[in-house]
Amino acid sequence: MAELIPDAPGGYRVLARKYRPATFDDLIGQEAMVRTLANSFAAERIHQAYILTGVRGVGKTTTARILARAFNYEAPGVERPSIEMPVLGVHCQAIMESRHVDVIEMDAASHTGIDDVREIIENARYRPVSARTKVYIVDEVHMLSKAAFNGLLKTLEEPPEHVKFLFATTEIDKVPVTVRSRCLRFDLKRIEQDALARHLTKICGLEGVQAEPDALALIARVAEGSVRDSLSLLDQAIAYGGAAGVRVENLRGMLGLSDRGDIVELFKLAMRGEVAAALEITARLYRAGADPAEMLLSLSEFCHYVTRAKISAAALDDPAVSEAERRAAGEISGTLSMGALGRAWTLIMNGYADVKDSPRPLASLDMALVKLAYAADLPGPEEALRKLADSGAVAAPRIAPPSPSGGARASVAFAPAPVAVATAAPAAAPRLAKFEDLVALAREKRDVALVRALEHDMRIARFEPGRIEFTPVATAQPTLAPTLAKKLLDWTGERWMIAIARDAATAPTLRETAKAKEDEKRDGAAAHPVVRKVLEQFPGARIVAVRAPEVQAPEAPPPADEDVGYGEPPGEDDEI
Repeated sequence: MAELIPDAPGGYRVLARKYRPATFDDLIGQEAMVRTLANSFAAERIHQAYILTGVRGVGKTTTARILARAFNYEAPGVERPSIEMPVLGVHCQAIMESRHVDVIEMDAASHTGIDDVREIIENARYRPVSARTKVYIVDEVHMLSKAAFNGLLKTLEEPPEHVKFLFATTEIDKVPVTVRSRCLRFDLKRIEQDALARHLTKICGLEGVQAEPDALALIARVAEGSVRDSLSLLDQAIAYGGAAGVRVENLRGMLGLSDRGDIVELFKLAMRGEVAAALEITARLYRAGADPAEMLLSLSEFCHYVTRAKISAAALDDPAVSEAERRAAGEISGTLSMGALGRAWTLIMNGYADVKDSPRPLASLDMALVKLAYAADLPGPEEALRKLADSGAVAAPRIAPPSPSGGARASVAFAPAPVAVATAAPAAAPRLAKFEDLVALAREKRDVALVRALEHDMRIARFEPGRIEFTPVATAQPTLAPTLAKKLLDWTGERWMIAIARDAATAPTLRETAKAKEDEKRDGAAAHPVVRKVLEQFPGARIVAVRAPEVQAPEAPPPADEDVGYGEPPGEDDEI
């Protein structure tokens, strides 16, 4: 690890400055960016502007200084930009100390206006004094005003060949897209906990400080991927521990954190519903200096880890987690359902939000644990429905057959399961074999609004008893599916599944089908020679409707002679 700036006599520099990376080899966790830059420098495809983004403390400004050093690297045998900098070059020391005349650093938080950008534009015309390239490093560039960004656009797109721009920001979305499109963007990642712990171990070795591995792992976890935050915490932990070094118990007292063993036990007690024992642990941790919000945050982290362990056994091999936590997570994941873990996560995070804003954080923590304990053994929706169905209080849900391939659904509406006594189906429930039967039933029930929706707003993709799949037209009401499911439950006494097809159905609506038939009739009538002649004789006339002629019943044939008698019936001597 390079160290460019010697310690001042009698002075002390914090670890974050003392061990600031000086070359690309010193950067940790940014392999993708380093590889991209190495290839572009090797191919001499160096961009005129770069924008570096990421969370605090991941090395944005440091990377910008290293890039400025690479642009201007001059050493024996090296006459062009290079990311390989094994020794200090002519300009390296001044650049890394932010005192080189040709590498101008500007904090956009305090230089936000157009006048500051105008000064950059004016000075960019002049060639560098001693270095190869004039470099402008603008930190927190998102703080520039709109006018400043607009004033920079032309120079940023077509800068002089001797000028490079390096921007750093934590809020990339606030940078106008017109600026982003002119820059090569690098997203600096959070540092993984194990990599950060190894980095801290290396620094402790260089400083001659005794540190427990679990303590450094805890610092890496609390730092949340920020190298600067981890080094600041390490500085504080060294001062807090004194001659004893960096120890876990001292670190927890310093940060107000709870012991992970207590957190695991607290989670077990809450999920078993043992509220009194859980509250005793929180009271003890609070008296020891633990922060209630941090306790809930630790609970959420362990809940998340248990959920990962339940999904995949590979999570139990995570080196960033202690052996005791891995063993406990393996045991707990086998006893809790995924639904219980999901509810626990929601309750813990809701409790965390309450504790953060509460004037009495300990009381809010206790109430969150009470909610968690009493909700832990509640059945999920599926289990509750199954139990009610087994008891006969609710009719068992009807499971629709799986849809064929290609019939993916965007949303499904179910009617609530009917109560056996209150909504029992009538003895003669209507049978709906096709969609037209449903329309006829709605018309019979005199539901005018639903009849219109069925005829005008639904393109049927699939219809079978108990299941309807359709694509709504653009003007359809968003509540059409649940409304139809409720109506069918009331009318048939059965639970129907109404699904909205993600892939638009091509079948026409009933109204479109009827209109197509009417148009076909009208076209056929217009082609008739007589009708065509009439239309020619009366310009402007049009066919309004086509009706089939009424078919009159044929007259009854005259009765047979033997069926008709006049006066007395014929005698034997009569001639017929």
